[in-house]
Amino acid sequence: MQDWKTYKLSEFININPLVRLKANDKYSFVEMKDLDVNLKTVKPSDFKLLKGGAKFQDRDTLFARITPCLQNGKICQVRDLQNNVGFGSTEFLVFRGKDGISDTDFVYYLSREPFVRQFAEANMIGTSGRQRVAKEAFQNIKLELPPLQEQKAIAAILSALDDKIELNLQIIKTLEEMAMALYKHWFVDFGPFQNGKFVESELGIIPEGWEVKSVGEFVKHQKGFAFKSNWYQDEGKIVVRVSDTTSNSIDLNTCNKISEEQALVYKTYELKTNDIIIATVGSWPPNYSSVVGKVVRVPSIAEGGLLNQNAVKLNMKVKEVNQQGLLYCILKTDRFLNYIVNSAQGSASQASIKLTDIFNYPIPFGKDIKLYDFSNQIEVFLEQQNFLIEENQTLTILRDTLLPKLISGEVRVKDIEQMVAAAL
Repeated sequence: MQDWKTYKLSEFININPLVRLKANDKYSFVEMKDLDVNLKTVKPSDFKLLKGGAKFQDRDTLFARITPCLQNGKICQVRDLQNNVGFGSTEFLVFRGKDGISDTDFVYYLSREPFVRQFAEANMIGTSGRQRVAKEAFQNIKLELPPLQEQKAIAAILSALDDKIELNLQIIKTLEEMAMALYKHWFVDFGPFQNGKFVESELGIIPEGWEVKSVGEFVKHQKGFAFKSNWYQDEGKIVVRVSDTTSNSIDLNTCNKISEEQALVYKTYELKTNDIIIATVGSWPPNYSSVVGKVVRVPSIAEGGLLNQNAVKLNMKVKEVNQQGLLYCILKTDRFLNYIVNSAQGSASQASIKLTDIFNYPIPFGKDIKLYDFSNQIEVFLEQQNFLIEENQTLTILRDTLLPKLISGEVRVKDIEQMVAAAL
């Protein structure tokens, strides 16, 4: 391609550039756990005394160089550092553009390019379980790359998609906060019932005529299933769905044919939109990688996924009307998390909770409250969240499809600008 040049990656990218920080001063700090593989940007989680580690400035790319973080795709562009500088884990490589040669935003996307990531993984060294890729490995990879102006255009296109994804995620978070605020107004502060009388209960003051009920009076449950590894693929993730049990097939190309018995099992454990899932086995906080009692709502894009073991799904009905929004809010409160963690048994690394503890959780409830007013408002929040989650899935697929094609020159910016604009 005209004007494109072949570079060693170490010639194109400034790797671990010099950043001058003063010893014994405090700076913005980024931990490995702060990096979200689904997000372009990462922000500091702390402000710490400098004691060594990778040093960087705003808009540098943090590239996890250790297993399994590299394989998981922990690569983010750092933002919002105080005084524009910070430090973090020793397991980061820091990437930045070179003046007159490469654009810093383009460098971020180049570091996420599948060939570059695969090269880094293939060149890891060290003992099993603690392998790392060294800075020097990038001297051995050569790529044909575009001139600076085209780099900026490519980065702008991909950044527009990432910016929209992150904006949607912020709106999703805001919608959840609004739902929890509405729940607090109704069922903690009893705002709609302030004109009536209140009485004492085991939960404190509640409106007269209300009772303390248990969650188990309203919910039905389904335990997860220990799926055999040869029933699904994708590194153990349950991501398949029965498309037609009579023909014994499943979609998503996860396997070619399943038995009638397997098809029935899949159907039994399929997830539906807005099912509520609780992890019944896992570690205790603050190890949030697998927290017992963690509560999630099944988004519409996961419809048809399968419920694995160590989890239970719950569905709530009041007077035969689904109340998944109410159930989700009940189980997302700090009160429930504290209750269920205190009920857990086992070691901190492998705690478990009993279903009876979930079912016995006490909640305030009034027989004659106009629950549909609350539910209608919550339903709007859930529908908006599902729409944004679906949109993000579409944008993510588009970004991940375009990224290697733009960087390799298979497609050019001018050819896809209108398509991206339409997607946004």
